[in-house]
Amino acid sequence: MNLNDTNGTGDGQEPTTTPTVVPGEVILDTPVVRGSQTIAKVVIRKPRSGELRGTSLSALMQMDVIALTMVLPRVTVPTLTKPEIEALEPADLAQLGAEMVNFLLPRADRIPASQST
Repeated sequence: MNLNDTNGTGDGQEPTTTPTVVPGEVILDTPVVRGSQTIAKVVIRKPRSGELRGTSLSALMQMDVIALTMVLPRVTVPTLTKPEIEALEPADLAQLGAEMVNFLLPRADRIPASQST
C-alpha cells in the first residue's frame, strides 16, 4: 500500500481536477482596474431581445465594435461600463464578442463553454 496515494489510484500522484467552466465566462488577458477593484473575469449572460436595442443582430454577429460597446454593458457581470469596454485590449474585446455571438446562435450551433475560451 502506498501511503502517498491521495487519489485512490495507487500511483501516489495528486488528483487532477478540471477547472469549472461557467457558460459565458471570459478570463481577461488584461484585467480591468476600477478604483481599488481588479476585474479579471467577466461573465456574459444571455441577452434578452430588449437588451439588443439600438443595434442589429448582423452587427453583433460581425462583432462590430460599436455594437459590442453598446450591448456589453447590458449583459456583463460585473457590469462593465462603455468607457471600460472601449479601453479593453483588442484580444479581450474579441473574447467578449465571441461569447456574445455564441449566445445569438441557435442552440444546435453553439460552441460548448469548455471549448469557447
